[in-house]
Amino acid sequence: MLNLPNLLSGFRLAAAPVLVGLALGGARGAFAGLLTVALLSDALDGWIARRWNLRTEFGARLDSAADTATYVAALVGVFAFEAAALAPHLPALYAFIAFLALSTLAPVLKFGRPGAYHLTLFKLTAVVQTVAILWLFYVDFNVPLFYLAMAVGILACLEDLAVTLLLEAPVADARSFFALLRQRRR
Repeated sequence: MLNLPNLLSGFRLAAAPVLVGLALGGARGAFAGLLTVALLSDALDGWIARRWNLRTEFGARLDSAADTATYVAALVGVFAFEAAALAPHLPALYAFIAFLALSTLAPVLKFGRPGAYHLTLFKLTAVVQTVAILWLFYVDFNVPLFYLAMAVGILACLEDLAVTLLLEAPVADARSFFALLRQRRR
């Protein structure tokens, strides 16, 4: 359980309340810096786990919890520091949040615990949303990038829901709905 990927995920989990505190305290620079480190550690933990075969079900669940905590903290920061820029685009953000809540709740209702699928489309979502968030804090609000992040995120949530409906028992680290469907047909 104590390996580098899990320590990185644990760091992100511990950083989330600090990020929220920084956002609520108006410390934009410190918030952006810590968020950058947290988002980069998210990219590293999965790569390290795969590269050195350190993948575990505990690590997948810890990573998912850390991802959720980090993105909730990022959202608090976006609202704290960029509410005016975001205001005209709130319906898209709220749609994404609704789909995310539904895709998060579905495995809890079906299996009694959160999913940790780590689908490729959700990994792409993380990359696009990370770029959009960092661009927002270091450059400016980019409308096309924002809508791309919301669209890819909603598609990832729909795939996540489809995976939950397809599965009879929870799995960790699935690649995609179609990969699971092919596997099921064999």
